This record gives sequence, structure tokens and C-alpha cells, in this order.
Amino acid sequence: MASDFHEVRFPLDIGLGRRGGPVRRTDIVTLASGREHRNSRWAHSRRRYDAGLGVRSLDALHAVIAFFEERRGRLVGFRFRDRADWRSGPPSRAPTPLDQRIGTGDGTTRQFQLVKTYGTDHDPYRRIIAKPDGATVRVALDGVEQDSGPAFACDPTTGLVTFTTPPASGAAITAGFAFDVPVRFDMDELDIDLSAFEAGAIPQIPLIEIVP
Repeated sequence: MASDFHEVRFPLDIGLGRRGGPVRRTDIVTLASGREHRNSRWAHSRRRYDAGLGVRSLDALHAVIAFFEERRGRLVGFRFRDRADWRSGPPSRAPTPLDQRIGTGDGTTRQFQLVKTYGTDHDPYRRIIAKPDGATVRVALDGVEQDSGPAFACDPTTGLVTFTTPPASGAAITAGFAFDVPVRFDMDELDIDLSAFEAGAIPQIPLIEIVP
């Protein structure tokens, strides 16, 4: 294969009907006293989805088969639009350049990674955004929006924002964007029972996030 990731999105109309969300892995040891010792095994959450809910017709099923074959099953990753979490702010609001703090200027650094922060007070989690929708990325320095092209560029395949001139020391760098989740199929076999499908059964199409 020429690449282990294709910059193509899972069919959006099918992806709208899906089940799933973030998964974490926590070890819990119960002591003799009854108290618990908890340890997080993963530094980052990993999203799992079942896209089968969106397959409602034979034509949709045909589209999934074609998409699966071109990705060679689990071999090649692709983009998936999680309609519950696909913008730098709430899903109902268009991105603004002030949505997420992605860094602080030091007068030298020109590249900054897009991130989305979850939570505020106790232990906020910063999620790396590696597959933004490039056309939606907006960036501001100290609250002043910058022009895409002359002032900065964003790589939609990595989520790296590169400034033409390094932001001044202490400058607050913020960004807004829409994004996809990098995923792959979590099986190498599409087990389709056509008689059950025609009777209303929903096929399982498991997807799992590829952690950057």
C-alpha cells in the first residue's frame, strides 16, 4: 500500500447513524480495607464507534463494502466525522478564533499543534487534533484574528499551525476549527447476513480511533 492512512472521510450520511464515544482504560485494585487504588493505563482516551446504525439500504451497504475494500479492512486508516464532537466549541456553534488556547508565543517557535481542551477546574484534558478541516481553521494572537495564508498555514493532515513570523513572547495563541477523528476498521471481515438485513437487522461496523 502507498500509505497507511487515506485522507478521505467515511460516508457522512452513513456516519450520522452511529453509536460510540471515548474509551479509557483504568486499573482498579481493591485493598483489604475496601479502599480502591486506581491507575490510568492510557494517557489519552480512544474513541470507538459502531457505524452500522447508519446503514439503512442496500445502496448504503454497497457503499460501505466499497469503502472497506479500498481500505483493505483494518490496514488503512481514514477520517470519521463524530457529530457529537466535531468542532472546537459546541457542535451547534460555528468555530471562532478564540475557542481553544493552543500555545503561548516565545518569539522563536513558529509551529503549534491544534488541541481541544476538555474540562476547566480540576484536571483538564488536552486532546491532540491531528485531522482538522483545513478550510475551517481560524487563528488569533492575543484576541486578534490572523489572515490564513499571509500570517499562518495549517496542515490538515497533522493539525500543525505554522506562522510566517514567530508569535511574540507571551502572545496568547488561540484557534477554532472543525475536525475529523482518524480511525480504522476494527475488523478484517464484514459479516453480512442479507436476509437478516432485509428483515431490519443492523450490521455491525466497528471503528476504532488511531491515536496520534
